[in-house]
Amino acid sequence: MTAQPHLGGTFTFPGTDISVNRMGYGAMQLAGPHVFGPPKDHEAALAVLRKAIESGVDHIDTSDFYGPHVTNRIIREALAPYPDDLTIVTKIGARRGADASWNPAMSADDLERAIHDNLRNLGREKIDVVNLRAMFGEGPTEGSIAEPLTALTRLQQQGLVGHIGLSNVTAKQVEEGRSLAEIVCVQNLYNLAHRDDDALIDALAADGIAYVPFFPLGGFSPLQSQALSDVARDLGATPMQVALAWLLQRSPNILLIPGTSSVAHLEENLAAASLDLPDEACAVLDTIGTADH
Repeated sequence: MTAQPHLGGTFTFPGTDISVNRMGYGAMQLAGPHVFGPPKDHEAALAVLRKAIESGVDHIDTSDFYGPHVTNRIIREALAPYPDDLTIVTKIGARRGADASWNPAMSADDLERAIHDNLRNLGREKIDVVNLRAMFGEGPTEGSIAEPLTALTRLQQQGLVGHIGLSNVTAKQVEEGRSLAEIVCVQNLYNLAHRDDDALIDALAADGIAYVPFFPLGGFSPLQSQALSDVARDLGATPMQVALAWLLQRSPNILLIPGTSSVAHLEENLAAASLDLPDEACAVLDTIGTADH
């Protein structure tokens, strides 16, 4: 499959031969409510994944703790045998409790078990990219990632992991991680209204490392911004499309993984990659991150 310019152009992970369209797909919403249990509509979940691939998406973000085990099994059912150019990125470092809680799981045994769970449920012999999710707090919280990252590099050396990324990390943890392994991407919370990682994005861009923003569970708060709504109205787009387009224009190393369980919403998200924001619109949108919310 050739690059799809309507999906934001392409990005090549540093030190790899993996090149993906910048607009990807995040599988989290394929699980049930609170990312726990099976989806309400299994056939719709399969349809969304197949439509994503048909539309040129070649980067799917997932985790075996979504469900748990649910999204990976749906991905396998929908897409295996996988297209040769499909890059699947997963994350490890957490486990789900019976009460749907999110709990740290960063020991060497935890990480090895998680890798094998991902491999089995996806039906793959190697995971293209694995993000180590730091679980020292709800958001990025300081703490050494040396021990779990060393365990993950051992799994990489065994041929089970292609490349390594980091998730839910501070700039200091990124620095520590890069001293221990080749880090190809960082996945953190970032959007129009949550811009703590501005400096980190720019630093990673200078070194060609991907930054993959995710949104808070339960909603995307900039959608409540009047400034965003006004810009969207003027451009004939939805607020979410404008928010996604802003991210693509924010920095060339940003890769998007918006998730949905609806084909119609998927098509709406993908169309955002073709939305060109004029300078005056960007100037208005940039004020959202500095406003008092």
